[in-house]
Amino acid sequence: MANALGAVDWEDLRRQARHLENEIDAKLVAFSKLGINSGSKLVNTDEVPLLDEEHVFENMASEIEALLAKLMSINERMSELQPNGAAMLHTMQRHKDILKDYKLEFNKIRNNFAARRDREDLLGSVRKEIDNYKSVSGLNRREMYMKENQHIQASDRLLNDQISIAVETREHLMTQRQTFKRIQTRLNDISNRFPAVNSLVQRINLRKRRDSLILGLIIGFCTFLMLLYAFH
Repeated sequence: MANALGAVDWEDLRRQARHLENEIDAKLVAFSKLGINSGSKLVNTDEVPLLDEEHVFENMASEIEALLAKLMSINERMSELQPNGAAMLHTMQRHKDILKDYKLEFNKIRNNFAARRDREDLLGSVRKEIDNYKSVSGLNRREMYMKENQHIQASDRLLNDQISIAVETREHLMTQRQTFKRIQTRLNDISNRFPAVNSLVQRINLRKRRDSLILGLIIGFCTFLMLLYAFH
């Protein structure tokens, strides 16, 4: 009777184990595809994956963990039964190996997804830093262009001031040139008048010498006559 009950328990546990194994296998396939698709989006797109996809992934992971826990509990209950021959012992070991493989596959998929997510976070951080750098560089370039524009405007103002000074200097020099021309003209006029004045002065001096000579002759002649009269 005990053997019959044990056989019934064994068959029921085997049936439950196979059902769980089939369900876990199907969910692992879907879980793997979800992880791969999410990973491809993480790597190949410029946007952060949708939160719904991560939520679905985590929910499916929780479901698979619960199924694995149930399968492990059934395997433990199967191990408590007294093995009835080598076939039964082999079947127990096979269910344990299947559970072990499922755990390894599940951990592998979840770790790959976590690694991809971490890599995407790192890439997102690097991309953000690059964008910030580009933004800052753009601001620096704009500031540099604004400063350069201010320098150019200042140079234009300085150049205009220098041109204005040069024009004023040119006008001043032209005014001085005209003034010098007028002075030179007046000097030429005065120099042209000097010969006439000199000749007039010379004639006056010549007449003064001639008059002095005539006056001297008259005085001498008168003196001669007075002496001659005195001696006679």
